[in-house]
Amino acid sequence: MAVNTENDSINFRQAWRIMKRRWLAVTIVLSSVVGITGAVTFSQTPIYEAEGKLLFNKANLYSSLTGITEGQNIDVPGINSNNPLETQAELIRSQPLVQKTIDALELKNSKGQPLTIEEFSQKLKVTGVKGTEVLQISYRSSNPKLAANVVNTLIKNYLENDIRTNRTEVVAAREFISKELPEVETKVRSAEYGLRQFKEKNRIVELQEEAKTSIKNQSDLADEIIKSEAQLVNISSQIQALQNQLGFNSRTAVALYSLSQSTAVQQLLNEFRSSQDKLAMERTRYSDEHPIVIDLANKVQVLRQQLELRVVQTLGKVQNLNERDLQIDPLKQNLTAELVKLEVERTGLSNRVATLGNAFNLYKQRAKILPSLEQNQRQLERNLQVARQTYEQLLRRLQEVQVIENKTIGNARIVSEAQVTNRPVSPKLYLNLALGGFLGIILAVGAALTLEALDGTVKTIEEAQELLGYALLGTIPRLSVSRHYRNRDISTLPIRDNPWSPASAAFEKLQSTLEYTLPDQVLKTIVITSAIPNEGKSFVSANLALAMAQLGRRVLIIDADMRCSNQHQIWKVENSQGLNEILENKIDLQTASRKVANNVYLLTAGTTPSNPFATLASPRMNALIATAQQEYDFVIIDTPPVIYAADALVLGKLVDGTLVVVRPGAANSAISQEMKSLLTQSTQRVLGMVINDVMDETDSYYGYGVQKGYYRLPVTK
Repeated sequence: MAVNTENDSINFRQAWRIMKRRWLAVTIVLSSVVGITGAVTFSQTPIYEAEGKLLFNKANLYSSLTGITEGQNIDVPGINSNNPLETQAELIRSQPLVQKTIDALELKNSKGQPLTIEEFSQKLKVTGVKGTEVLQISYRSSNPKLAANVVNTLIKNYLENDIRTNRTEVVAAREFISKELPEVETKVRSAEYGLRQFKEKNRIVELQEEAKTSIKNQSDLADEIIKSEAQLVNISSQIQALQNQLGFNSRTAVALYSLSQSTAVQQLLNEFRSSQDKLAMERTRYSDEHPIVIDLANKVQVLRQQLELRVVQTLGKVQNLNERDLQIDPLKQNLTAELVKLEVERTGLSNRVATLGNAFNLYKQRAKILPSLEQNQRQLERNLQVARQTYEQLLRRLQEVQVIENKTIGNARIVSEAQVTNRPVSPKLYLNLALGGFLGIILAVGAALTLEALDGTVKTIEEAQELLGYALLGTIPRLSVSRHYRNRDISTLPIRDNPWSPASAAFEKLQSTLEYTLPDQVLKTIVITSAIPNEGKSFVSANLALAMAQLGRRVLIIDADMRCSNQHQIWKVENSQGLNEILENKIDLQTASRKVANNVYLLTAGTTPSNPFATLASPRMNALIATAQQEYDFVIIDTPPVIYAADALVLGKLVDGTLVVVRPGAANSAISQEMKSLLTQSTQRVLGMVINDVMDETDSYYGYGVQKGYYRLPVTK
């Protein structure tokens, strides 16, 4: 972002000029504010502040008692660990300590009555030093010794109360812990019993190891079941093949195999068959009524019954077996034995598969309840652990409290006691005066700017340039009496009477600048006017004529301000006849004009006509200007102010250009803008403006000339 230092410099100079113009208002406001501030400051009673400091032991503030309250949520009276320094500050400001200090020192207020706690608290300040464990205690009073005594007494009362409170808190803590310890011990035992009972009920030794073992056993049982089932299928296939080959099922095979292996059955069977053979032989020889046949038939019958009884005894139940099945050949006997063996193996494998399945299901059911058992066990173990930790902490805290109870210690110690000071903290003389001066400067500047804003006159060159927008052709300084002319009057013709003055140099510069206003033609006739009277248009006209005459040019001054002519007074000549008489065709220019200086001729206004505007607007005025241009090198027409008469607007159209004179402090902004509007509407050729009566002698041009001695009086012989 660019900074326009030139504009800033201009604004600063403008503000400085405003301050200089309004110096009286600035001085009054500034001196008033500073004076009031000083009076108020010196009228106040000096207030002194005494200060003491306490250092707190962090270990004591966050004591073992605090550890119990934080860890076990036990409410011990008097303990607060959220912000210990604020807690101690509130204790220092507490009513009992404050009242005890007031009573000890017999403090009184301004009315002679005992000081109240509220009045005391307003003068007391307790703050913590940031980043430390230090509390700063200060008290203000008009008596410096009393302020120090108050702080020291308050600190003493606090320390005594702190020690007494600590002892009381420790005793309360010991009693509380002693009361809670049996209950916590009971909780520990209850938790231990509950955990043990849970393990016994659920047959728990080590759940993690049991879970690992259960998974492994389930895997092994699954493998064994698969193998046994495969063997069972194989044996069942073999049994089915043997049953098909023998023609009977396994149950019959078992029965026949058992009977074939029974000696008693086989002996009875052999005897039975032998008796049958004999009976059959005898029947061939004898009739059925023969005693031998009858005996043999009875014997066969008895043997049959005995054989059936023996079969029942051997098999354990009645079997529908033929006599031929009771005795089989060796081959069939071997197959039957093999079938019986396979049946036994199948039965064993079936039992094994069932047993393994039951075991697998038991492990599986156990595995399902292991997570819930583990969760319950952990909860019980946590309860036991918390109970044990609480019990151990209470035991440890009880020992610490018993040790602390036998000591007399406090939370703080004195870092520095309050000292009597002779330097008041209120009122702050230099600060108040500085603030008063600063406020006075602001108010003074504001007053100056306000007065400047209410005053609508054009005061500076910059304001004139911004308002009118005309080219600045020259600035004429205010005329003053130098130290060489201390006993002389100020001349209205400094070019003639004081050629070494800054005003003379300003007019010389003005006539030089006018030469370049019309680059395309030679400037010979100009109208000099202003917005209102007393802006110095006649003064400028006369001195500009002298400045041009110094270059050897014949210059004519026409005083066209018939309403209020002034040129004859400046040049100190008669005004009996002049411009009015020429326009009335009574005399000619040669007769009416007068030589007032070397190469300078003056045509006065003459007698005042009844209608000056009509007189100046007549064709003879145009002819007069044309004649003057032929006879003179330069013609200057002094006209009335634009606001009061239209003469300048008419004459401005008859000449080469118009020169506007502006005097700071004379015309206001509205009038100057109205003048510009009139000149613009009348299509005037405004050459520029001249700022007259500039009183700022510090201007670089004029100041340089005065300081360096360029304008000195000539040496007289």
